[in-house]
Amino acid sequence: MSGAVWRASRAAVKRRRVQTVVIGLVVFCSTATVLLALAVISAARAPFDDAFEAERGSHVTALFDPAKASAEQLAATAHRPGVEAAAGPFDQAVVTIPADWVGRPPGPLALVGRPDPASAPVDRVELLAGRWASAPGEVVINTGGGSAARFLGTPLTTSTGLKLTIVGFASGMSQSSGGWVTPEQAAALHPTGRQMLYRFTDAATEQQLTASLANATEGLPGDAIESGQSYLVLKQAFSAGADAYLPLMTVFGVLGLVVAALIVGNVVSGAVISGYRHIGVLKSIGFTPRQVVTVYLTMVSVPAVVGTVLGTAAGWVAATPILRTAFSGISTGTAVIEPAGWLPVATLVSVPLLVALAALVPASRAHRLSAAQAISAGSAPRAGRGLKIQRWLSGTRLPRAVSLGLGQPFARPARTALTMAAIVLGVVTVTVTTGVSSTLARTMGVSDGTTHIDVQTSAFSENKVAPRLTPEQAEAMLRAVPGAERVSVRGLVRLGIVGQPQLVFANFYGGDDMVDHRRLDVVKGRSATGPNEIEAGPAFLAQHGVKLGDRLTLVLDGRQTTVTLVGEEVEGNANAISSNAATAAQLTSDPHVVEYDVRLAAGADAAAYQKAVTAADPSLSPSIVTPGSAGPVVAINTFSTTFSVLLSVVAALGVFNTLLLTIRERRRDLGMLKSIGMTPRQVVAMTITSVAWQGVASGMIGIPLGILGHRLIVENVRIIDFPESTIDVWGAPLLAGLALAGVAIAVLGALVPARSAARLPIAEVLHNE
Repeated sequence: MSGAVWRASRAAVKRRRVQTVVIGLVVFCSTATVLLALAVISAARAPFDDAFEAERGSHVTALFDPAKASAEQLAATAHRPGVEAAAGPFDQAVVTIPADWVGRPPGPLALVGRPDPASAPVDRVELLAGRWASAPGEVVINTGGGSAARFLGTPLTTSTGLKLTIVGFASGMSQSSGGWVTPEQAAALHPTGRQMLYRFTDAATEQQLTASLANATEGLPGDAIESGQSYLVLKQAFSAGADAYLPLMTVFGVLGLVVAALIVGNVVSGAVISGYRHIGVLKSIGFTPRQVVTVYLTMVSVPAVVGTVLGTAAGWVAATPILRTAFSGISTGTAVIEPAGWLPVATLVSVPLLVALAALVPASRAHRLSAAQAISAGSAPRAGRGLKIQRWLSGTRLPRAVSLGLGQPFARPARTALTMAAIVLGVVTVTVTTGVSSTLARTMGVSDGTTHIDVQTSAFSENKVAPRLTPEQAEAMLRAVPGAERVSVRGLVRLGIVGQPQLVFANFYGGDDMVDHRRLDVVKGRSATGPNEIEAGPAFLAQHGVKLGDRLTLVLDGRQTTVTLVGEEVEGNANAISSNAATAAQLTSDPHVVEYDVRLAAGADAAAYQKAVTAADPSLSPSIVTPGSAGPVVAINTFSTTFSVLLSVVAALGVFNTLLLTIRERRRDLGMLKSIGMTPRQVVAMTITSVAWQGVASGMIGIPLGILGHRLIVENVRIIDFPESTIDVWGAPLLAGLALAGVAIAVLGALVPARSAARLPIAEVLHNE
């Protein structure tokens, strides 16, 4: 009998081609969305953990004062209770590179003396290019990845005149050093610290790490530890970019699954109801109730499996570029950023199973009907609250086509509820996308309405022509070129923070506009316009464990100054701060200018200004600034818009399918209406009216839910702290436009079925009945 079940199922698939296509498209869109969401979620966790364990990464990288803890004392800490493994002590020295080197700005470079990359029981460094340092004057540079082989053999000269040659590039998940030299070379550099790398038996939380480190260093002077870097902080920084996508991807993934379940349930419910006579015939020729249910489940599963396979393939192809964007600009060490191999298997198994479960409840109705009941139900006229409501509406002054359309959905309240739920989710998606896009536009757009020219120096751009002008001369020239109104300057260096093992990038702004449009808004506190003041983004605050009002000591080339954190920016790199020229003067006489921002006067010729700047100094690269932002911001906008379109199409397909089922059930009624004078236009009006009011109601429900979803998303994007002014984007024009979203989804889904109903031939319908 299994062959008969399969033949009946195959015939059902062929007979219901439109529903088959609808299910396939819905499942395709939902599967692709879910796979992308899972790819981002898994990539934010698994790659770091896998690479960290493979390298035996350090749970805590501790730096000790060599004057307060001897090498013997530090070596003894490796055998303290709770220490699983330890490496060191290694001498650490900090040198300063005064000029650009291998694409990096000048600043300090922490060097650790290690004899080889992989013999230590903790923090086994992976050599990416070249070889390990084996003689004095050789250095291996820690790189976050990418092609570095072209820089092998590059000479580096420190501020003290020491010459080093890059012989290799390596990386490690522990980020324990900026570079490595031989132990003899480190000792000759007059090390200012000794490094110990620990793995602890209890290392799941910061509290456990603090307690384990305290146990390991018990007996040492209390001020012997200069700094301690937790692997949990590195893990958080690693996933910061992907975490920005998680709220958005999770919302769209859940919406995709829910919409798919609703529409599949609706399709199967309609197929069972409209196929009562078919069910009766199957049972009368010997099909058992279970076999009848199997026929309907198979009818749904065939297109669901096809849609799942195609959706999995599409999601898999799109996952890699999405992950590259999510992790761009982040130090990923040796972690391999790619979609997890289990994702296709998970979607290929789980999505068809979800579809089958969604179809099981409506299909079970076919299980309960006897053959006689099914055949009689398929031909008996239907009565109920739908007719009562239509009779009441017929007494109003509404046009007949409109009153019939308004009352039609009440004949099938369960089906109407499922259709409205799909439209509501479509409205939620459009609202969320609109809100996110509006928030990002307000946050990242050019705010002053004037034309700006971004002028990059050769140190910062691809243009490597030797500069003709000094930074001071270049600034004066930019002011003198006709059209310039204001000029601001950005200097960039790398510097250290006392008590923090990682170096940070420092942007020093000067010139006319201390806070120009290229600097991000400060959402908490105030801008760092005074001497010895800094500001930073939420990622920096989280990674370095600081808050507004805290004081930090910055170190550069043997000079240091204490600054106050006075402002939190909208966003920012986890290892970057912003300050001003007065603060820079406390640390260096050369803030290493990399960029100028020129605000043009009203009516100035931007193209002529660009030509004049290039003629004055070919090493400068001027470009007109366009509103918006690159990187994750553009990606989030792209993803949200894509998913919004996909899920809106899915919701419209749900309406499309519902109306097809309704028209199939009401062929006799439509034939009768047309026979007594209803025109094709009135049939179209009646059909569209039946779903248009559902679109209005769905908009009233979906818009508040979408506003709530938008707020939840933007408040949980960890690398951006949006000010309230950018979150509250819901003006009357925007809400009015969104109110039409539900109607648009409903009407778009209804157009084709409405025209199909209008073209039904009267004679054929009544003859068949």
